[in-house]
Amino acid sequence: MKNSKSALTHQQQEALLHTLQARFEQHMNRHSGLAWAGVQARLAANPADLWSLQEMERTGGEPDVVGYDEATGAYTFYDCSPESPSGRRSLCYDRAALEARKENKPATSALEMAAAMGVELLTEAHYRALQTLGEFDLKTSSWLATPAAIRERGGAIFGDRRYDHVFIYHNGASSYYAARGFRSALKV
Repeated sequence: MKNSKSALTHQQQEALLHTLQARFEQHMNRHSGLAWAGVQARLAANPADLWSLQEMERTGGEPDVVGYDEATGAYTFYDCSPESPSGRRSLCYDRAALEARKENKPATSALEMAAAMGVELLTEAHYRALQTLGEFDLKTSSWLATPAAIRERGGAIFGDRRYDHVFIYHNGASSYYAARGFRSALKV
């Protein structure tokens, strides 16, 4: 669901690729056995995905490769910022939750912002997998893709890491906090 501004200039592409490569090489534990040349070739073949990666970067997500699908050749990027991305905080979970608020409405919702960026929220399984690659959300929390049965009852789930354990909680979907954002995933 990318908008008309989804094309990056050559200079923006080069800067983003440089940032992604430096992060890739600095954090090899997140993608052991993978080489940057393969990632770069895949990105070159899918330039529209660079815009989504740029949005992940612009909003503080620090995207990095966390997986590779041999069957499809796709690389998976997750937000790997130490804390929930700073440019994606203080958001309700979805549009219905936003509309249900009578006052003090945030600018948008996590699901709407993710869709506009062309990414998806991490699921609980994704979030737990991310936490095996480092320690994330020690001071913040992140909305997660919520199962329909929970969302139908007005709730949404989020995760964080405290006391060297990963916790998944629930909250009203219309709630929002300065320390809660969302982490995203993108397959390229």
